[in-house]
Amino acid sequence: MILYEYPFNERVRTYLRLEQLLLRLGELIPRPQALDHHFALATLFELMDVAARSDLKADLFKDIEKHKQQLESYRGNPSISEQALDAVLEQLDHCHGALNAEPGKIGQSLTENEWLMGIRNRMGIPGGTCSFDLPAYYAWQHQSPEARQQDLQHWAGMLAPLAETVYLLLKLLRNAGMPQKVAVVGGQFQQSLPQGRSFQLLRLRIDPALGLIPEISGNRLLVSVRLLRQQADGRLLASGEDAAFEIALCA
Repeated sequence: MILYEYPFNERVRTYLRLEQLLLRLGELIPRPQALDHHFALATLFELMDVAARSDLKADLFKDIEKHKQQLESYRGNPSISEQALDAVLEQLDHCHGALNAEPGKIGQSLTENEWLMGIRNRMGIPGGTCSFDLPAYYAWQHQSPEARQQDLQHWAGMLAPLAETVYLLLKLLRNAGMPQKVAVVGGQFQQSLPQGRSFQLLRLRIDPALGLIPEISGNRLLVSVRLLRQQADGRLLASGEDAAFEIALCA
């Protein structure tokens, strides 16, 4: 099944972008090729751009506190394991402490590295990281894979509190959704959302054998999914077919 996720607000949209970049960075660093490490650095710079939002740290703290308050309300519930509850609360406290220990904006320590910032500025220019532009970077690419990996792990480690927090918050959000199978008639699906609940994420799983691509839109009142089929020339056209998929609304 292919999983599509649709965020209902800018905060969750930012978390999903950060997660995608963090996962990509985690895939590229262990590889030995210098080209992979070039794109690992490019990914690191993308992470810095997304993390540079002035309100990101405040949003993370707010979400941590909201989850802690919600989880604390479950105490005394016989269907809830106190041990599991304490473990999640401990994780949230750890993330809060690690973020709080970071001075200024997330990734600020990376911006103080002149060598990295020189590469970052040149990467914005097509072909701007040639050997005659950045001889020191060219020499770094000729170091052993182990030496380059050690440097990359050090730089990525400066974003570890961010990564740990984003992974945990998205895990808690995704676990809050209950999947349900829905039938689609004529390639269109709509569902009204109950009032009084603030949904943050929609998760849709569809069988790739159907060859259909979901176009998702939504707001606090309504969710809409239109199924499309890709043509040979790459265009997407409405399918108009009956189908089925699985959705989960996470609040």
